[in-house]
Amino acid sequence: MSSTLPDLSNEEIKRYSRHLIMPEVGVDGQRRLKGGSVLCIGAGGLGSPAAMYLAAAGVGRIGIVDFDVVDYSNLQRQIIHGTPDVGRSKLVSAKDRLLALNPHIQVDTYEEALSSENAFRLFEPYDVILDGTDNFPTRYLVNDACVLLGKPNTYGSIFRFEGQASVFGMKKGPCYRCLYPEPPPPGLVPSCAEGGVLGVLPGVIGVIQATEAIKLLTGVGEPLVGRFLLYDALKMRFRELKVPKDPDCPVCGTHPTVTTLIDYEQFCGVRPAAEASVVSVASNGFEITSVELKQRIDKGQPPRIVDVREPNEFQINRIPGAELIPLGELPRRYAELDATEELVVMCKMGGRSAKAADFLRSVGFTRVLNLKGGVLDWVDKVDPSQPKY
Repeated sequence: MSSTLPDLSNEEIKRYSRHLIMPEVGVDGQRRLKGGSVLCIGAGGLGSPAAMYLAAAGVGRIGIVDFDVVDYSNLQRQIIHGTPDVGRSKLVSAKDRLLALNPHIQVDTYEEALSSENAFRLFEPYDVILDGTDNFPTRYLVNDACVLLGKPNTYGSIFRFEGQASVFGMKKGPCYRCLYPEPPPPGLVPSCAEGGVLGVLPGVIGVIQATEAIKLLTGVGEPLVGRFLLYDALKMRFRELKVPKDPDCPVCGTHPTVTTLIDYEQFCGVRPAAEASVVSVASNGFEITSVELKQRIDKGQPPRIVDVREPNEFQINRIPGAELIPLGELPRRYAELDATEELVVMCKMGGRSAKAADFLRSVGFTRVLNLKGGVLDWVDKVDPSQPKY
């Protein structure tokens, strides 16, 4: 943060009066906010409430990194966007909303995917990095870039009814790798798109992240350094875990081995989507497209279709004739299927059904195909009358 703090205008003094009368913030604290900057990685569930409260609080410069467009499924939780914004760039929508909320701030937008090539360039101008990502490769990338640049990382994560928050990357505190030295196996932890998320949950966690960023900028309070906050919305319970700094951490330890940004897709065992598509379709032929499946059905040669989603998802949309065997029940129910019969397994987008297909092959099923793109692709290309989720 600049050592020369900006002055507050009369209008800003009126706007921030409830801050100014608090001795912990006061005029000097508000000037620190005005002279401070936060980069939000993502304008989604976590980035939406965080950015809005940072803007309302008077953080002078807010950057947002995103390259997505607003979808109807975002509106249940991404409150920075509205129904008229569907189809618009999330960055354009977010910037309009933030400046409408507070015209005294600067909003920078970066319509690009965060990568090892651009992370240092994007992070360098900002005092605090707010991690609103939803995948492991980007979380490790944000962590490593923050540690290497000496930037605090206000971390948040959400899934279904549970959330997590902490502050990583401080000199005397741990980093994300101290808590999670290794990423989980690919596909073990479903995304929010696969597993769902309570709409208000990112509001709670995003506001906690914004709170930590404000505390760091003003220098007040006790930040979540070395403390890992767990929130259970169903039980309305907060718990806190102590996270010590790992002296053997490869990034922030006493003898670091990671001194530059690496290939995080490879580190997390995630193959790029385009490459995976080429391998799965071209080299093993274990997939079938929605159009191909429809052609088979129309010709009177339908394979047996097994839907491995959950019952509540099956109620939303389905392929006619598909039978439901949730993925978690498949190991004890696969005997209901004929190992010699041709099977097509399907789910929402193709991830869970790929696991189901692998399992079935491992127990002797030789004629198993995965529906590429899942039921969403079926709705897009075959039956648009059905809803998407």
